[in-house]
Amino acid sequence: MTITTPLHIQSLTPHPSVEYWSVCKVEALFETPFLDLIFRAANVHRQHFNPTTIQLSTLMSIKTGGCPEDCHYCPQSARYQTGIQNQALLDIEDILAKARIAKARGAGRFCMGAAWRGPKPKDIEKMTEIIKGVKALGLETCGTFGLLQDGMAEKLKEAGLDYYNHNLDTAPEHYHQIIGTRDFDDRLNTLGKVRNAGLKVCCGGIIGMNETRKERAGLIASLANLDPQPESVPINQLVAVEGTPLFDAEKLDWTEFVRTVAVARITMPKSYVRLSAGRHNMSEEMQAMCFMAGANSIFYGDKLLVTENTEEDRDRDLMLKLDLVPETEENRS
Repeated sequence: MTITTPLHIQSLTPHPSVEYWSVCKVEALFETPFLDLIFRAANVHRQHFNPTTIQLSTLMSIKTGGCPEDCHYCPQSARYQTGIQNQALLDIEDILAKARIAKARGAGRFCMGAAWRGPKPKDIEKMTEIIKGVKALGLETCGTFGLLQDGMAEKLKEAGLDYYNHNLDTAPEHYHQIIGTRDFDDRLNTLGKVRNAGLKVCCGGIIGMNETRKERAGLIASLANLDPQPESVPINQLVAVEGTPLFDAEKLDWTEFVRTVAVARITMPKSYVRLSAGRHNMSEEMQAMCFMAGANSIFYGDKLLVTENTEEDRDRDLMLKLDLVPETEENRS
């Protein structure tokens, strides 16, 4: 009798093509002296990427607010009073206008986020038209639409979607301290659907949600043991929004965030490691340390879904100071 391993278990099963990272092994990396850790991560980065380039993405909220889930970090949850109003899915022309601006400003990838627990079939019909339109502009496409039903990932792929973003958020053992309306395995099941459809995976987490260092190691281990590893790994720093349960979360020391970036680079050497939410609160010096530690992707623009993002002029100035340039096909390696 053949026993079929469930899809979400398959995604975490060690495979010869992926080095298995136990939580203890990842935690030991975190304990490495800070400068030694940065040096090691920088060397790993240079083995797989051009260290002078940064991949630029723009993220747009195409359906904002009214989400029924209870994610404690999220101002778009209908359960919290954060001042975010529920808005319907934007018209395709409005989205394409923003995509054209993003491309003109140097973005290579256009990411679209919708505040759903998961899309309905009628939503997927609309999304396929939007994806086709953005793809026709010559941009890579990425979507974050929540939990997917069977067959949805295939339709998104057929429309031209390149990446699907679905973060693990935090470690399995910390998960229900942050989210009660879905399980960790729900995330893994959607990631399995995405992989089976042939889409690339953008999958990371949020740092600074009152987790321990061991739990941060658990998040990185969960990501690094996905097979294949995610092509893009967003490392978000919690943006504490008034009205959400995590508004009073203890602020994480900047060195711990940089350590997390370095550990992500070492454990996922071929993945793009992206500085995502919270970057507007980071000093130039902190961002420079993150780039040295192996971060090589940023969200570029004035908004990150509904929270502030670093201004484009500030990004250009920083990249100029650090002798960094936007990634293109020509300078990718």
